Amino acid sequence: MDAKYIQQFKKGSLEMMLLSLIAHGETYGYEILTALNETCADVMGYAKEGTVYPILYRLELSGLISSRVAVSDSRGGSRKYYSITEAGKKALSELVEFWRRYSECVNNIIDL
Repeated sequence: MDAKYIQQFKKGSLEMMLLSLIAHGETYGYEILTALNETCADVMGYAKEGTVYPILYRLELSGLISSRVAVSDSRGGSRKYYSITEAGKKALSELVEFWRRYSECVNNIIDL
């Protein structure tokens, strides 16, 4: 099968998946990548920084998540931590509801 079809499915769900991970509690980019790769690599392939960070940037620009930079170790390194906003919680709820209805619709068509 042509990989472009699978790519389209993956692209459409990553925003919802990232919002869902962030909704569980403040987190940073590497934790998000690790969670995606530990949970979904067998289906989605390995998530890469070049895919995830631009989505995080777009979600922040949209006001769905916020971020803060904090010192992460005694050597002065820092991390950018992400939190979901109230608008993000509302958007996530709507996306999850749509996803459930959409996947049910797809499954019904497949099962005809």
